[in-house]
Amino acid sequence: MKNTVKVERARVNFTQADLADKTGVSRQTINAIESGKYVPSAVLALKIARVFNSTVNDIFELEEGD
Repeated sequence: MKNTVKVERARVNFTQADLADKTGVSRQTINAIESGKYVPSAVLALKIARVFNSTVNDIFELEEGD
């Protein structure tokens, strides 16, 4: 699964820790999502989208084989 979390985070000038605080997860979780090592739950994906005032589809995209 591809995502634009890092791009969106930079756009609003948030650190990984800022986004982690706003979504109730650890900074390591945000790092793992950004690096593609972790696929967030639907609830977490919705929380991330809400922080960026966006939709889940704008931030997360399925790849072939997902």
